[in-house]
Amino acid sequence: MDKQPMTKSGKAKLDEELKKLLQVERPSVIKAIEEARSHGDLSENADYDAAKERQAFIESRIAEIQGKLATAEVVDPKEIKSKTIVFGATVTLMDLDVDKKSTYQIVGVDEANIKEGRISIFSPLGRAMIGKKSGDLVEFHSPKGDKEYEVVNFKFQ
Repeated sequence: MDKQPMTKSGKAKLDEELKKLLQVERPSVIKAIEEARSHGDLSENADYDAAKERQAFIESRIAEIQGKLATAEVVDPKEIKSKTIVFGATVTLMDLDVDKKSTYQIVGVDEANIKEGRISIFSPLGRAMIGKKSGDLVEFHSPKGDKEYEVVNFKFQ
């Protein structure tokens, strides 16, 4: 199975979510199922159905997180020494169409959050930035059409 890149902070968030699911959510839903069972006829018990549905979601999410952690290649951006943009870089770009700067960190899929300035390495912009240096043009196709940025600078933090 292919390794999935992930920053240290991204792994920590997944570890935290997994811990909550295992120690809080799973026991809580088990109690809810037991309580719903005690109410009798399960064929018409909406509480039981809802609890079983919630349990299925929790178990699915636990398996998903465990799979992601098993294939994670954890990267600490602070330890990267590269003369070009690679995974983990925080990049400042100049949008040449509107003359506006934006800053993004290239992160793993689960960490991506455009509102927080974190984009996936597998996004069109993320892929287009890999290997570039300050002053290079970054061209890619976005849902809104072709875009062109200039790399102002990048750092690893």
